[in-house]
Amino acid sequence: MRTLLLIHVFLSLAAALLLAAPKGAQSDVVDVFSSFEGWVQHIQDTCHPDPEEDGEDDDHLPSRPHQLTDEVFTKVLKAKKNSTLYKQAQEYGEKVIDIGADVLIVSKDGSGQFSTVQAAIDSVPVPNTKRVVIYVKRGVYREKVLIPSTKPFITLKGENSAMTYIQWDDTASTLGKDGKPLGTYGSASVTVKADDFMALDISFKNTAPPPASGAIGKQAVALLIEGDRAAFYRCSFYGAQDTLYDKQGRHYYYKCYIEGSIDFIFGDARSLFVKCHLHSIATPDGALTAQNRLQPTENTGYSFAYCMVTGTGSIYLGRAWGAYSRVVFAFTYLDNIILPQGWNDWSIPSNQQTVFYGEYKCFGPGANSAGRAKWSKQLTPEQAKPFLSVAFIDGNQWLVTQ
Repeated sequence: MRTLLLIHVFLSLAAALLLAAPKGAQSDVVDVFSSFEGWVQHIQDTCHPDPEEDGEDDDHLPSRPHQLTDEVFTKVLKAKKNSTLYKQAQEYGEKVIDIGADVLIVSKDGSGQFSTVQAAIDSVPVPNTKRVVIYVKRGVYREKVLIPSTKPFITLKGENSAMTYIQWDDTASTLGKDGKPLGTYGSASVTVKADDFMALDISFKNTAPPPASGAIGKQAVALLIEGDRAAFYRCSFYGAQDTLYDKQGRHYYYKCYIEGSIDFIFGDARSLFVKCHLHSIATPDGALTAQNRLQPTENTGYSFAYCMVTGTGSIYLGRAWGAYSRVVFAFTYLDNIILPQGWNDWSIPSNQQTVFYGEYKCFGPGANSAGRAKWSKQLTPEQAKPFLSVAFIDGNQWLVTQ
């Protein structure tokens, strides 16, 4: 019976991947999703189901986010036309794993080889040189997970980001086995140190309660990624302060949902976020990003394209954690939660001379540039161009070969 189940799951995965892979030459544009409206509807209908409708217990399901209007749909569709990046997202977005990969199954009901995600990871040999897909069946997996640097080429594949959760509740002030606070780094529910990691259709969550204003030591990371060449497809990240520690490496986020309050995307990676939904739960204020580029020679930064920003509170697009912090938002819907000045210098005035904070053709009530910090930029097409291609993360070299 177990063998038949393994074959069934493997064939299902293979069929789905074959259907999702780009057709023809790599230069062909393949529209694997019918429209941008479909993406937004997917976020509203599947990433955030009502607990009553889904039948799941409501201790891990988020509330439904703000509904977007037809006017927003129209503006997004208009903005996407003739965009190289939008076409690249269609081409690279679904080519995710080798059909010949090994498949391991994790299940809470005993139908897989493993009952925990960590046990499946531990079974991967060292050194690992072949893609291994760990298929995590629906459920809430309450465990702290580590993928060490010695185990590259691992993929975590959930059933759906609204059905498969990995979560824990440590904060920076939680005491470790040595009796000392874990710190922000140690608070992560899931830590990925390995290169060539991928995740699809799965949620990463830190369930520590949102901190009170001014609280110390309440950073609570859902996922920390410091390996190179990582890609996330249709994943969700839940937390409050410091949700996604995008620490270092080149990373690609496609159609992901990221929720938090203060600096909830932070680190010094070089990352591209395409068609992602950033949702603030700040009360009363917060920031989307805290990018930590420290030197002008560092080729790091965050680029957000065709995304949307919604939520509560009053938030900055970014804070200058590093003196040369670099963040760009392009073709992105900004709700009215964005503070008029848009950007924060981390109370270090000299940062105003060295950061690179830019916006390009963003729209929505939070996109008014009239009150923006004078040291931020409304980009020209030439200035925006380097950030609007998978070449920003050298993705043309590794996304299609993973």
